[in-house]
Amino acid sequence: MTNWTAKRERKAEVKGRANEPSAMFTRCRVVGCSKPARAGTGDGLDTRFCRSHADHYARHGSPYKPSYGARQINPYRAAALAWLEANQSDTYVANAVDRVATLLRAAGPHVEAFRLRGLSPQERAKAAWARLRKAGVEPSRVVAAWLAVEMIIRDDPQAERKAEFKQVQVAKLVHRMASGTHKRWGEGPTAKELHVYPRPRGRVLRHMGEALEDACGLLIDRWSANLPKPKQS
Repeated sequence: MTNWTAKRERKAEVKGRANEPSAMFTRCRVVGCSKPARAGTGDGLDTRFCRSHADHYARHGSPYKPSYGARQINPYRAAALAWLEANQSDTYVANAVDRVATLLRAAGPHVEAFRLRGLSPQERAKAAWARLRKAGVEPSRVVAAWLAVEMIIRDDPQAERKAEFKQVQVAKLVHRMASGTHKRWGEGPTAKELHVYPRPRGRVLRHMGEALEDACGLLIDRWSANLPKPKQS
């Protein structure tokens, strides 16, 4: 049996299971949600969440906690960047910045955002690092994103403290730093433009977040109790 045949049969088998509802999964696990889990509706294999909460989980890293908005996170990013600049000679700061720089260097060739179809989540994550490298994003900005999320979760009285939520929140911030491909052909009113933005969700964000946690882990272990407070506007 060829790999292609095996993949096709596996795909058909998964589709058949997804289309066959199970009476075991009659309730979404999110408190207060009365909808059945997707495995109980013939709409997928998810045994934990309904369609809306599964989508929310894929995008935000939590089935119920929304992502932090720009107004909320930007003061923390500014404070983190200032702190990194003031402490750039610190061994732990230098280590985190260098490890992020290594992520960018080792990401492989740049892949246009409109050529991502068919790539695995891990390959898409590498492509995101390569876009950041091509855009000239400083590694310190990436480290600052991790610190900013650490800081805002610390100050949030209703924070989601699971590691996955933190990883996804940081990955979304980093993904937006160089999220798309932009091309222009011609000049004047007849010029044509192409703007493609990959969707930041799912396993791509998890792969990026895990890599960032590994890169910044020592810094957080050393300095988490002494990170600054953002300036109040």
